[in-house]
Amino acid sequence: MDTGPTQMGNGQNKEGSMAGARPILIVDDDQTLRHMLVEQLQLEGEFQAIEADSVADAWDKLNAPGARFDAIILDVTLPDGDGRDFCAELRRQGKRIPIIILTGSDDETDVVRGLDAGANDYVAKPFRIAELLARLRAQMRIFENSEDAVFSIGPYVFRPSAKLLQEPTRNRRIRLTEKEAAILKFLYRAGTRPVPRQVLLNEVWGYNAAVTTHTLETHIYRLRQKIEPDPTNASLLVTEGGGYRLDPEGGMRIA
Repeated sequence: MDTGPTQMGNGQNKEGSMAGARPILIVDDDQTLRHMLVEQLQLEGEFQAIEADSVADAWDKLNAPGARFDAIILDVTLPDGDGRDFCAELRRQGKRIPIIILTGSDDETDVVRGLDAGANDYVAKPFRIAELLARLRAQMRIFENSEDAVFSIGPYVFRPSAKLLQEPTRNRRIRLTEKEAAILKFLYRAGTRPVPRQVLLNEVWGYNAAVTTHTLETHIYRLRQKIEPDPTNASLLVTEGGGYRLDPEGGMRIA
């Protein structure tokens, strides 16, 4: 989510984009393992996997114009360095996104060294892919609720903890209510998949019988007044499939 405070939102990766999918950098020199991880990560359309086979390649991907990554899966043994040293350098540079280290050893000393380098989690090979994905999602959820979390939504930089949208091209700041920020955060997590009204209502307001979908529709209306250039013709927060979804590319077209 950040290369600095904005890695979680600076447009599209040079590697190409799966609209709405969350970009994950995989740094490992084992081509077979990388390809397996790419396939599994992209299976449901939730993630976009970008590969790097060395520390140097990883730096190139991170520093590419418009680069954005929501997390890093990082091998310890790389041809041009130790993944833990790379992790420590990322942290020194202020990069806060989740980092999960992969290693062939689960020795306690190695685990401690990896965590001391700033890794969020440590997974020993061979590992079960379902467990790795569960750990990845868990670390991303934790990060999303932290003060460091920064997201890209169309032309906006979204800071959930501050309930704030910033539009750098127009030097504009948009204050959000708690519910508006919660709606945007949940829709962002869903990528470009539509979220049914009732699901969004339950997630944001909880299972409260006194709250109806009309309440949600009212908040969506007010949110569109804030973020859409033409609220009557929404292009960023769109209605689809009995619910709502974000269309970041539509938002960028009208930015």
